[in-house]
This record gives sequence, C-alpha cells and structure tokens, in this order.
Amino acid sequence: MIDIHCHILPNIDDGAAHLTESIQMVEQAIQEGITTIIATPHHLNGPYINEKAKIIKAVDQLNEEIGNKGLDLKILPGQECRIYGDLINDYHKGDILPLANSNKYVFVEFSSNHVPRYAKQLFYDMQLAGLTPIIVHPERNSQIMTSPDLLYDFVTSGALTQITTSSLTGHFGKKIKRFTEDLIEHHLTHFIASDAHNLVNRPFRMREALHELESTFGIEIVYQFQENADLVVNGLHVATEPPERVKKKKFLGIF
Repeated sequence: MIDIHCHILPNIDDGAAHLTESIQMVEQAIQEGITTIIATPHHLNGPYINEKAKIIKAVDQLNEEIGNKGLDLKILPGQECRIYGDLINDYHKGDILPLANSNKYVFVEFSSNHVPRYAKQLFYDMQLAGLTPIIVHPERNSQIMTSPDLLYDFVTSGALTQITTSSLTGHFGKKIKRFTEDLIEHHLTHFIASDAHNLVNRPFRMREALHELESTFGIEIVYQFQENADLVVNGLHVATEPPERVKKKKFLGIF
C-alpha cells in the first residue's frame, strides 16, 4: 500500500517532532499495511520553507535510519506546496519538488477557507510546463464546500485531487465526511492518503478509510485509488472518470 501524503520527516514542519517520532510513525504505517510513503512537508505555508534539496536530504537520512532499524518501508521525496503565483518559476529554479521526484505530479494546497482567483490560470500554466497539479484535501476547504463547481472546473481542466483518510472516517466531522463521499461519488477525487502528522490525533487511518471506502462504494474504487497512487510513484499517467457536478445540499449548513 502506498501513502502519497504524509508529514513524517522529523523537525521540518508541523509533523513528526523528532527522529524517534518519525520511526514510531514508520512502525505504525507498517502495521497499517503501508510499504511506501511519499514524505510531503509543507512549503511556503506560514513559517515552513522546505525546498527540494532540503527535503531530499531529509528523506535520505530517514531512509538510512529505517534501514538501520531493520524496518521494511521506503520513504520517497515530495512536497506540499501552498499555492502562490511564482510556483512554476520556482520549479524551474529547482525549489519545487514533484511527488516521488518524478517531474510529473505536484501537490498544491489552498488555505482552509479560500481559493485564489488565479488558481485556474496557474493550473493551466503548470500543465503547459508538463506538471499535473494535485489539489490536496479539497473536502476541507470551506469555499469549495459551498461552491463545489469550483472543483468541478479544476478537474474538468485536468487537475487531480486527493482526499484525506480522516475525512472519510468522520474524524473531521459529519459535514466533511458527507462532502468527501460526494466527491468520490461524482468522480471529483482520484487519491486517498493519510496526511498523517503524528501518532495520536493525526495518524494514518488508512485501513479504516479503505474499509469505509469499500463498504460504501465497492472494492473497485479501492483498487482504483491504490493503482492511482502507484502510477504517481512511477510518474505515469493517471486515468480518470468523467467528473460530475455536485448539487448543493442543505447538509452544508447554509442552504
């Protein structure tokens, strides 16, 4: 099993605080059945500046420690980049790190309550540069929840999205869980990942989420999400289903 979104690198952002916690997270991931993790520390989010070279070095160090402990799990480099206008210029400068260092897929994070107007143009320009944007946890963005056509337009234009295990399991609340299910049902998301930060309040929950996914939507969607994660790791094209619009519902709390 592959987890494409995880804050497992030690003392680099708001994830693992130290190497001991990173190793404990590795052990928890193995218990969940995870064999590969893309480490995706925050970049340009508040105080966190984690450019490509820094992340690759930290991944190499953690992999060495994992090997020394005799643990069977591989860490790959990645980055969770807060959206900003100079992203493509910084990619060409070597600061932006695509997932698994494959020069194909780039995580893009919105703030929790806003989608900038320039996002659609940026995503278009990214694709012209050969990059596919993957919008992380759109189900937790309040503007997308109230205006789901925003996400529909992004996906129709070629962007992909990734939902979080804890959203599907209900740990972020009922509204987010229902909206997450809507995104799955309407082919508006393509990956499920842990976004794990620690062992307690932000753990992996991968097994629980996949069980929920299978019981609600069937085993085929589980296989599809797992295959998509494998394709990302290998820098290959992810096939998608035609997206559908999500109708606004009263459960969003304002209609």
